[in-house]
Amino acid sequence: MSHHADSPSVVEHAKARIINDAPHYRSVPVALRYEPGGDADAVRCVFPGGTEWAFRRELLEAGLRAPARRGPVAVWPCGRAQVVVEFHSPDGVSVIQFDARPLVRFLHRTREEAVAPATRV
Repeated sequence: MSHHADSPSVVEHAKARIINDAPHYRSVPVALRYEPGGDADAVRCVFPGGTEWAFRRELLEAGLRAPARRGPVAVWPCGRAQVVVEFHSPDGVSVIQFDARPLVRFLHRTREEAVAPATRV
């Protein structure tokens, strides 16, 4: 069996712009993942090539409204319709800009899954 029926994952696909020194920002597809059967408070951003960042769901929620930081990850609103996520690692800092809409949709779906009645067996 490849997956557990009792812990459906929530996946939302979003476009992200990698902000760096290049004259034109590169846009990449990112999969936002939430596994209620695993760490129910964690969300993951999976980038092309397999790079993955995990952080708290509350951090993403808070960062949609006001600058928020926890450990190596900072999230803040950018204008009316965008959100910036900044990851600090030993290799340096990665800054990614998302449209807020898919993030809001993703968080809404994770909340629904987190409070879903335990009807699965």
